[in-house]
Amino acid sequence: MELELKKQSFDTYEAGTETTLTAEETAETIVPDYCPDMARIIDTEGMVFLHGRDFRDGKATLSGTVRVTVLYTPEGEGGIRSLEFAIPFSVESEALPECAYLTAEVEPEMLESRMLNPRKVFTHCKLVARVTTYQRTALRVCPDVETAPELCVEKRRERQRATLLTHVAEKDFTFSEEMNLSPGREGAAEILSSQVRGCVTETKLVGSKLLFKGVFRICLLYRTAQGQYCSTSGELPFSQIMEVEGAQEGSSATVRLQLTGADLQIDGGDPEGRQLAVTLYLHATALVRREEELTLLRDLYSTAYELTYDASPMSLVTYWESTHRRQNVRESLEIGVVAEDILSVQTDCGTVAVSREGGGTVLRTVVFVRALYLDEGGTPLMAERGVEVSCQTDLPGDCRVFARAVCAEEPQGSLTERGIEVRFPVEFQIEAASQTKKVCISAVRVDTDSPKDLSGSPSLVLRQLGQQESPWDLAKRYNTTISTILCANQLETEEDLPRDTLLLIPRKRA
Repeated sequence: MELELKKQSFDTYEAGTETTLTAEETAETIVPDYCPDMARIIDTEGMVFLHGRDFRDGKATLSGTVRVTVLYTPEGEGGIRSLEFAIPFSVESEALPECAYLTAEVEPEMLESRMLNPRKVFTHCKLVARVTTYQRTALRVCPDVETAPELCVEKRRERQRATLLTHVAEKDFTFSEEMNLSPGREGAAEILSSQVRGCVTETKLVGSKLLFKGVFRICLLYRTAQGQYCSTSGELPFSQIMEVEGAQEGSSATVRLQLTGADLQIDGGDPEGRQLAVTLYLHATALVRREEELTLLRDLYSTAYELTYDASPMSLVTYWESTHRRQNVRESLEIGVVAEDILSVQTDCGTVAVSREGGGTVLRTVVFVRALYLDEGGTPLMAERGVEVSCQTDLPGDCRVFARAVCAEEPQGSLTERGIEVRFPVEFQIEAASQTKKVCISAVRVDTDSPKDLSGSPSLVLRQLGQQESPWDLAKRYNTTISTILCANQLETEEDLPRDTLLLIPRKRA
């Protein structure tokens, strides 16, 4: 006789393969005719624009461009000139399971340029891409089973909280805004280099719409009409709405941004050069999660008939947390010369390494600090150093941690006797999750034609509860019920059952 199970089904997404890909690209670039010959390269910067994320024939392919800016000193004159060009890139993964979505973050790990001659530059770029695939799946659980009293079926049900990834949504959007230079700064005649960083600070679900807000930080190095060099930065707030059909109230969302393009120009309508036109192109991916309390039918037996069942394994995300940790850093760059002025300070965070130490989780990254300055003769020079930054967390030891580090605020630099002192905060953005393996009943059969023969079993057993034994295990082993054991020992709840005292275990009467 097949018993009818009560079943529940939840449509979810499951994080599949997480992989890190690397790509190396090189390019030889001719200096345009309108630019003077190069005397010395000062610095090389780059921004990654991800244009394509394709999944075909079981492989993920990422493509885009690296916008490279080379700052150099021209021959026969002082000051700083800028050469800008794009290097296309493409990176392909090994074979991956089929997926409905994939997310990708691409960052430059290494970018350097050298002169082949005064009119040609060789650039070497190494990129790191973190790719995660997501598969659609249905989580099917059985919370209960329909039984008649005469079958004498005992059921072990367990409540379990789980975090379900219910939606993965995407949106391309364009952000356009005017950026004003800080008061007291001279206007810009030419933008030499620029950096853009985006950060989502708030998410909120209202019905089927996801509202997310954040800030873009823009950092610029520019030349004034008088030939001076200045750096500036500014924050531009943004807000966007994304459709997430079917999302339930109380869900939470994590939004990740990836630049697909950027255009920063001096506003031609401002003769003083104090206004900049900023246009950014972005791809946003939202991961929507919901806390759900599940009831799982874990085990059952009959005290009157032979009973068999099938159980299906399942993996549940029972812990998920998105958090931030901030570390303030103060370091010195020794430059070996007398500096006259600091033009700009930039910080770039590398990948984050996760390790378990002393019962906690430690995150480590290397921040590459670069300071562009003028020596006492007015020659532009670059000082750089890698600084290791670590962060101690109290995350559970059994959880899987995904973390990235960002320097969301403008670093500060000041001249000292030893060189340049830099101060900056590093923010570790952390997602932690742990999974629990469970089994749940998927089919139950009772042989009503074969009642249990208990004639040879004792009607009463006297024994202790084992250290690794639960009251359920005890009752099932001796074909009785927990309530029968509690009644025989004049106890009220399972928690009252002692482990160091002999218990009366009577056989349940039919």
